[in-house]
Amino acid sequence: MTEAVRWAILGTGKIARAFATALRDTPGAVLAGVASRSLEGAQAFGAEFGAAACYGSYQALADAGDIDVVYIGTPHPMHVENAMMALDGGKGVLCEKPFTMNRREAEQIVALAREKKLFLMEAMWTRFMPALAEVRRIIASGEIGSVHQVTADFGFAGTQDPLHRLNNPELGGGGLLDLGIYPLSIAAALLGPVADVRAMALMGETGVDIQTGFTMTHEGGGMSVCSCSLRARTPAELTVSGSLGQVRMNTMFHRAQSVTVTTADGARTIDTPYLGNGYVHEAMEVGRCLKEGLLESPGMPLDETLHLMGVLDTMRGQIGLRYPSDA
Repeated sequence: MTEAVRWAILGTGKIARAFATALRDTPGAVLAGVASRSLEGAQAFGAEFGAAACYGSYQALADAGDIDVVYIGTPHPMHVENAMMALDGGKGVLCEKPFTMNRREAEQIVALAREKKLFLMEAMWTRFMPALAEVRRIIASGEIGSVHQVTADFGFAGTQDPLHRLNNPELGGGGLLDLGIYPLSIAAALLGPVADVRAMALMGETGVDIQTGFTMTHEGGGMSVCSCSLRARTPAELTVSGSLGQVRMNTMFHRAQSVTVTTADGARTIDTPYLGNGYVHEAMEVGRCLKEGLLESPGMPLDETLHLMGVLDTMRGQIGLRYPSDA
């Protein structure tokens, strides 16, 4: 590949704009292309963010040359089709979370990437933030003793418009896939694979979950207690507790700019600033992997993505949350 990582962005919504903003702050990254469902939409986005080329269809971007990796920023139910389209076009893929609607779809993408020997990663940006690296360092130091529990929440008071994507089952709405995946993923990152899960939820009028709580036991022996909400503005903090104390990722944990360690000796806070809007760190990781010839990131391995999609499937079965893609 060339010295610079040639990125393309598929989709021009809110999350795509955030990622395009991050690429401006990412060393060695260039925005080589952007695709929308209309050429006019792609051109407007491309003019704002300096894209080298604009495409009026997703397929046109997938077929284009001079692109190393495609960021998929479309609604959840479109991820499987869009990611496989990009892989079929010979491009690496960074696919926004949730990776897919279910594990079956995730397995299709992973199988194709492995068959074609192309890079693939779930865009769980929290995995690459300085705050998580600092929490791991503190755990490894033994300062909070042996770790036994993680508690985490993520909630805000979202719109109740039934047609909005957060409430629309056709667009993968609900709190679990949109917000619950954050505490799920980071709890697994800290405590190991999920051995068992129990979930309860309050369902909204459109049939998606508006609040979900879930408790997990992990293969490492620890337990996590997590929740998500589309109705309540929660603290959105994560605490890792051990035999000697705890470390808290301060609000909001997925983009924490500080962590606080509390033991019998008192409390101290460590600053954990991040670059740009935070998405820079996952973009840098993708660039590192591509330049080193890696097909997946050790920070968000594909087998773990598959495992977590399976956990989400289990929780959805427990709370009665089904989507058209499950048919």
